[in-house]
Amino acid sequence: MSETWLEVAPDAEFGPATLPYGVFSTDPEGAERRTGVAIGAYVLDLGAAARALDAPYAEQVQGPTLDAFMAAGREVWDRVRADLQRWLGDPAFEAAVRPHLVDRGSVRLHLPFTVADYVDFYASEHHASNVGRIFRPEQEPLTPNWKHLPIGYHGRAGTVVVSGTDVVRPSGQRKPPTEPAPLFGASVRLDIEAEVGFVVGTPSPMGEAVQVDDFAEHVFGVFLLNDWSSRDLQAWEYVPLGPFLGKSFATSVSPWIVPVAALEAARVEPPAQDPEPLPYLKGAQAWGLDLRLEVYLNGHRVASPPFETMYWTAAQQLAHMTVNGACLRTGDVFASGTVSGPERDQRGCLLELTWSGQEPLVLPDGTERTFLEDGDEVTITATAPGPDGARVHFGEVTGTVLPAR
Repeated sequence: MSETWLEVAPDAEFGPATLPYGVFSTDPEGAERRTGVAIGAYVLDLGAAARALDAPYAEQVQGPTLDAFMAAGREVWDRVRADLQRWLGDPAFEAAVRPHLVDRGSVRLHLPFTVADYVDFYASEHHASNVGRIFRPEQEPLTPNWKHLPIGYHGRAGTVVVSGTDVVRPSGQRKPPTEPAPLFGASVRLDIEAEVGFVVGTPSPMGEAVQVDDFAEHVFGVFLLNDWSSRDLQAWEYVPLGPFLGKSFATSVSPWIVPVAALEAARVEPPAQDPEPLPYLKGAQAWGLDLRLEVYLNGHRVASPPFETMYWTAAQQLAHMTVNGACLRTGDVFASGTVSGPERDQRGCLLELTWSGQEPLVLPDGTERTFLEDGDEVTITATAPGPDGARVHFGEVTGTVLPAR
């Protein structure tokens, strides 16, 4: 759908090419949560519109979360999107639909689904190579297994928060190089990681692996994610089992979930993989995605990471995280890992942008940053190509750093 009776421009934020799903409220307490669809300056109350038009899935799209809708599966997802395109594109539906439109500026947005599990990957070769050069300057930047499998860690689902939620600076053990023993205190090397997240709708049985080409049958949608990271806590704790307290204190996600079907025009071939992946990591469909991220620190753009450069695709990540027989559940989240490109202004975290603090980032207002300071606000946005020259918009994920408690 490229046109709508709402007169929303095809390239407007949340134009008719996107139609993302979220959960909103209009009451002061945020108690009456409803499923919504963003369209231009409005949010469509999807449950109310579905009831008014006697849609068979009306009960599944009412809210207060997207859980029931996500669990309904691909056939229902496709039916809802097709109906939305008809309702918003055909003037014959205006009288029935318009009463259920709410001004987008007046709503409060909530975490759109119940997070079941959270897995974070490490899929950018540029990011992994930079991190390797920073931490292991005398060794090969990539670990021996990196090009054989998508590396990841299991995160903490309970601290995934919606955009706009403040993030308290974490405390924990850290060991400065000049100290003989670890210290306890607030992190002094707080960082962000600009990532893309994916949420599972259709579950899978325990003991059965999901194939690469079944990605779109299981993944409901795509969103933006900020994997807040304490580099000093992480550096002391990560040997031998990897990230723990340096990551688990907060993960921020954008409130609007872009359906996979909206990204057909953004699909591209991923970078060539050498050595050739094992058979379970190969498929007939290309699931590289041409997403353009932008990272802002206190309102200043500091990076523009290109997602199309990611070495491992989301479809390969899904196949790998289930190849041992681990099941999928509705609401499982998996994230791409930091998105970074080959150029300096394409690096998706401060660790890379400042080369671990050795090259401070100078902002346009003259202030400098190596890592985040209290009061700093970080915002990540993204767009992707849509049909007929339109743009698909992901909205934003924003968080502000509060002092340690």
